[in-house]
Amino acid sequence: MPQTANPGRIAPVFCAIDTIELAFATRCARAAAAAGFGVKLGKEFFTAHGPAEVRAILPQGTPLFLDLKFHDIPNTVAGAVRSAAAAMGPMMLTVHASGGPAMIRAAVEAARAAKQKPMILAVTALTSLDTADLRAIGVTEDVSAYVVRLAKLAQENGADGVICAATEIEMLRQACGPDFKLVVPGIRPKGSAAGDQKRVMTPGEAFRLGADHLVIGRPITEADSPEASARAIAQELRETVAV
Repeated sequence: MPQTANPGRIAPVFCAIDTIELAFATRCARAAAAAGFGVKLGKEFFTAHGPAEVRAILPQGTPLFLDLKFHDIPNTVAGAVRSAAAAMGPMMLTVHASGGPAMIRAAVEAARAAKQKPMILAVTALTSLDTADLRAIGVTEDVSAYVVRLAKLAQENGADGVICAATEIEMLRQACGPDFKLVVPGIRPKGSAAGDQKRVMTPGEAFRLGADHLVIGRPITEADSPEASARAIAQELRETVAV
Protein backbone atom coordinates (compact mmCIF):
# COMPACT_ATOMS: atom_id res chain seq x y z
CA MET A 1 0.00 0.00 0.00
CA PRO A 2 1.24 3.54 -0.69
CA GLN A 3 2.67 5.23 2.39
CA THR A 4 1.39 8.65 1.50
CA ALA A 5 -1.42 10.95 2.49
CA ASN A 6 -3.34 10.54 5.70
CA PRO A 7 -6.82 11.81 4.76
CA GLY A 8 -7.18 13.35 8.22
CA ARG A 9 -4.03 15.43 7.93
CA ILE A 10 -4.12 18.56 5.81
CA ALA A 11 -0.70 20.12 5.32
CA PRO A 12 -0.63 23.90 4.90
CA VAL A 13 2.67 23.81 2.99
CA PHE A 14 4.12 21.38 0.46
CA CYS A 15 7.86 21.23 -0.13
CA ALA A 16 8.64 21.04 -3.85
CA ILE A 17 11.44 18.53 -4.40
CA ASP A 18 12.84 18.80 -7.91
CA THR A 19 15.82 16.45 -8.08
CA ILE A 20 16.71 12.95 -9.20
CA GLU A 21 19.05 12.35 -6.24
CA LEU A 22 17.31 9.81 -4.02
CA ALA A 23 19.29 10.45 -0.86
CA PHE A 24 18.81 14.20 -1.11
CA ALA A 25 15.12 13.87 -1.97
CA THR A 26 14.66 11.62 1.06
CA ARG A 27 16.41 14.15 3.30
CA CYS A 28 14.21 16.98 2.03
CA ALA A 29 11.04 14.89 2.42
CA ARG A 30 11.99 14.12 6.03
CA ALA A 31 12.73 17.79 6.68
CA ALA A 32 9.34 18.76 5.27
CA ALA A 33 7.49 16.11 7.28
CA ALA A 34 9.25 17.11 10.50
CA ALA A 35 8.00 20.68 10.01
CA GLY A 36 4.43 19.44 9.44
CA PHE A 37 4.61 19.99 5.69
CA GLY A 38 3.66 17.75 2.79
CA VAL A 39 5.81 16.92 -0.24
CA LYS A 40 5.33 17.91 -3.86
CA LEU A 41 6.97 15.71 -6.48
CA GLY A 42 6.82 16.44 -10.17
CA LYS A 43 8.03 15.35 -13.56
CA GLU A 44 11.77 15.37 -12.85
CA PHE A 45 11.69 12.97 -9.93
CA PHE A 46 8.80 10.85 -11.19
CA THR A 47 10.29 10.36 -14.66
CA ALA A 48 13.60 9.25 -13.21
CA HIS A 49 12.27 6.91 -10.53
CA GLY A 50 8.57 6.11 -10.91
CA PRO A 51 5.93 5.28 -8.28
CA ALA A 52 8.06 2.93 -6.16
CA GLU A 53 10.59 5.61 -5.24
CA VAL A 54 7.86 8.22 -4.76
CA ARG A 55 6.47 5.94 -2.06
CA ALA A 56 9.90 5.10 -0.68
CA ILE A 57 11.09 8.64 0.06
CA LEU A 58 7.97 9.74 1.93
CA PRO A 59 7.81 9.38 5.69
CA GLN A 60 4.71 7.50 6.84
CA GLY A 61 1.58 9.66 6.62
CA THR A 62 3.21 12.53 4.69
CA PRO A 63 0.67 14.14 2.32
CA LEU A 64 1.72 13.92 -1.33
CA PHE A 65 1.07 16.52 -3.99
CA LEU A 66 1.80 14.74 -7.28
CA ASP A 67 2.36 17.49 -9.81
CA LEU A 68 2.43 15.76 -13.20
CA LYS A 69 0.16 18.25 -15.02
CA PHE A 70 -1.71 15.68 -17.11
CA HIS A 71 -2.76 17.01 -20.52
CA ASP A 72 -4.00 14.53 -23.10
CA ILE A 73 -7.20 13.09 -24.53
CA PRO A 74 -9.85 12.43 -21.84
CA ASN A 75 -9.47 8.64 -21.86
CA THR A 76 -5.72 8.82 -21.38
CA VAL A 77 -5.94 11.36 -18.57
CA ALA A 78 -8.61 9.31 -16.79
CA GLY A 79 -6.33 6.27 -16.96
CA ALA A 80 -3.38 8.27 -15.66
CA VAL A 81 -5.41 9.54 -12.71
CA ARG A 82 -6.57 6.02 -11.86
CA SER A 83 -3.02 4.70 -12.04
CA ALA A 84 -1.56 7.50 -9.93
CA ALA A 85 -4.26 7.21 -7.28
CA ALA A 86 -3.82 3.45 -6.96
CA ALA A 87 -0.02 3.44 -7.02
CA MET A 88 0.85 6.48 -4.91
CA GLY A 89 -2.22 7.66 -3.01
CA PRO A 90 -1.67 11.39 -3.60
CA MET A 91 -3.68 14.00 -1.78
CA MET A 92 -3.59 16.23 -4.88
CA LEU A 93 -3.06 15.72 -8.63
CA THR A 94 -2.73 18.32 -11.38
CA VAL A 95 -4.13 18.60 -14.89
CA HIS A 96 -3.87 21.44 -17.40
CA ALA A 97 -7.12 23.41 -17.60
CA SER A 98 -6.33 24.08 -21.26
CA GLY A 99 -7.01 20.38 -21.90
CA GLY A 100 -10.67 21.37 -22.04
CA PRO A 101 -13.97 20.47 -20.36
CA ALA A 102 -14.12 16.79 -21.33
CA MET A 103 -10.58 16.14 -20.16
CA ILE A 104 -11.17 17.86 -16.81
CA ARG A 105 -14.39 15.91 -16.26
CA ALA A 106 -12.65 12.63 -17.10
CA ALA A 107 -9.94 13.36 -14.50
CA VAL A 108 -12.52 14.28 -11.87
CA GLU A 109 -14.62 11.16 -12.49
CA ALA A 110 -11.54 8.93 -12.30
CA ALA A 111 -10.51 10.57 -9.03
CA ARG A 112 -13.96 10.12 -7.51
CA ALA A 113 -13.84 6.41 -8.26
CA ALA A 114 -10.50 5.95 -6.47
CA LYS A 115 -10.34 4.24 -3.08
CA GLN A 116 -8.49 7.26 -1.72
CA LYS A 117 -9.83 10.19 -3.73
CA PRO A 118 -7.22 12.79 -4.72
CA MET A 119 -8.17 16.39 -5.27
CA ILE A 120 -7.96 17.41 -8.91
CA LEU A 121 -6.29 20.78 -9.32
CA ALA A 122 -6.15 22.61 -12.61
CA VAL A 123 -3.13 24.53 -13.87
CA THR A 124 -4.05 27.81 -15.55
CA ALA A 125 -1.02 30.01 -16.31
CA LEU A 126 2.35 28.78 -15.06
CA THR A 127 3.84 31.18 -12.52
CA SER A 128 6.88 31.64 -14.76
CA LEU A 129 4.67 33.29 -17.41
CA ASP A 130 3.71 36.92 -17.71
CA THR A 131 1.58 38.76 -20.27
CA ALA A 132 4.44 38.99 -22.76
CA ASP A 133 4.95 35.25 -22.56
CA LEU A 134 1.26 34.63 -23.20
CA ARG A 135 1.36 36.90 -26.24
CA ALA A 136 4.24 34.81 -27.59
CA ILE A 137 2.05 31.68 -27.56
CA GLY A 138 -0.98 33.40 -29.09
CA VAL A 139 -3.03 34.28 -25.99
CA THR A 140 -4.34 37.82 -26.39
CA GLU A 141 -5.77 38.19 -22.87
CA ASP A 142 -3.67 39.51 -20.05
CA VAL A 143 -2.60 37.02 -17.37
CA SER A 144 -5.45 37.85 -15.00
CA ALA A 145 -8.25 37.40 -17.52
CA TYR A 146 -6.70 34.19 -18.83
CA VAL A 147 -6.33 32.73 -15.33
CA VAL A 148 -9.92 33.56 -14.33
CA ARG A 149 -11.35 32.12 -17.53
CA LEU A 150 -9.52 28.82 -17.13
CA ALA A 151 -10.23 28.64 -13.39
CA LYS A 152 -13.95 29.03 -13.98
CA LEU A 153 -13.79 26.41 -16.73
CA ALA A 154 -12.11 24.01 -14.30
CA GLN A 155 -14.63 24.71 -11.55
CA GLU A 156 -17.60 24.26 -13.89
CA ASN A 157 -16.27 20.83 -14.84
CA GLY A 158 -15.74 19.54 -11.33
CA ALA A 159 -12.14 20.37 -10.44
CA ASP A 160 -11.50 20.89 -6.73
CA GLY A 161 -9.31 23.93 -7.24
CA VAL A 162 -6.48 25.50 -9.16
CA ILE A 163 -2.80 26.23 -8.91
CA CYS A 164 -2.48 30.00 -8.85
CA ALA A 165 -0.03 32.81 -8.21
CA ALA A 166 -0.39 34.56 -4.87
CA THR A 167 -1.30 37.78 -6.66
CA GLU A 168 -4.32 35.97 -8.15
CA ILE A 169 -5.84 34.78 -4.86
CA GLU A 170 -8.26 37.65 -4.32
CA MET A 171 -9.63 37.73 -7.86
CA LEU A 172 -10.07 33.95 -7.92
CA ARG A 173 -11.91 34.00 -4.59
CA GLN A 174 -14.25 36.58 -6.08
CA ALA A 175 -14.70 34.60 -9.32
CA CYS A 176 -14.92 31.08 -7.87
CA GLY A 177 -16.11 31.48 -4.27
CA PRO A 178 -14.73 30.46 -0.87
CA ASP A 179 -14.75 26.67 -1.28
CA PHE A 180 -12.63 26.40 -4.42
CA LYS A 181 -9.13 25.32 -3.39
CA LEU A 182 -6.26 27.67 -4.16
CA VAL A 183 -2.78 26.11 -4.09
CA VAL A 184 -0.06 28.69 -4.45
CA PRO A 185 3.52 28.18 -5.69
CA GLY A 186 6.01 30.97 -6.24
CA ILE A 187 6.21 31.46 -2.46
CA ARG A 188 9.38 32.90 -0.99
CA PRO A 189 9.95 33.37 2.74
CA LYS A 190 11.33 36.72 3.88
CA GLY A 191 14.82 37.29 2.52
CA SER A 192 14.62 34.64 -0.22
CA ALA A 193 15.47 35.31 -3.88
CA ALA A 194 12.61 35.27 -6.41
CA GLY A 195 14.50 32.99 -8.83
CA ASP A 196 12.62 32.41 -12.08
CA GLN A 197 9.19 33.09 -10.53
CA LYS A 198 7.77 36.40 -11.77
CA ARG A 199 4.81 36.58 -9.36
CA VAL A 200 5.86 35.86 -5.76
CA MET A 201 4.79 36.53 -2.15
CA THR A 202 5.77 35.53 1.39
CA PRO A 203 3.96 32.62 3.13
CA GLY A 204 2.24 34.84 5.66
CA GLU A 205 1.00 37.26 3.02
CA ALA A 206 -0.43 34.44 0.90
CA PHE A 207 -2.29 32.80 3.78
CA ARG A 208 -3.70 36.12 4.94
CA LEU A 209 -5.12 36.65 1.45
CA GLY A 210 -6.85 33.26 1.58
CA ALA A 211 -4.57 30.62 0.08
CA ASP A 212 -5.45 27.05 1.09
CA HIS A 213 -2.01 25.48 0.54
CA LEU A 214 1.41 26.83 -0.37
CA VAL A 215 4.25 25.28 -2.37
CA ILE A 216 7.78 26.17 -1.25
CA GLY A 217 10.76 24.61 -2.97
CA ARG A 218 14.18 26.19 -3.29
CA PRO A 219 14.17 28.08 0.02
CA ILE A 220 14.08 24.63 1.63
CA THR A 221 15.86 22.34 -0.83
CA GLU A 222 18.68 24.76 -1.70
CA ALA A 223 19.34 25.81 1.87
CA ASP A 224 22.53 24.70 3.62
CA SER A 225 20.23 22.84 6.00
CA PRO A 226 16.81 21.88 4.57
CA GLU A 227 15.79 20.83 8.07
CA ALA A 228 16.59 24.22 9.58
CA SER A 229 14.98 26.07 6.69
CA ALA A 230 11.73 24.09 6.93
CA ARG A 231 11.59 24.69 10.69
CA ALA A 232 12.23 28.41 10.16
CA ILE A 233 9.42 28.68 7.61
CA ALA A 234 7.05 26.87 9.97
CA GLN A 235 8.02 29.32 12.72
CA GLU A 236 7.52 32.28 10.36
CA LEU A 237 3.99 31.02 9.68
CA ARG A 238 3.22 30.56 13.36
CA GLU A 239 4.32 34.13 14.01
CA THR A 240 2.37 35.70 11.16
CA VAL A 241 -0.81 33.67 10.62
CA ALA A 242 -2.70 30.77 12.17
CA VAL A 243 -2.55 27.73 9.83
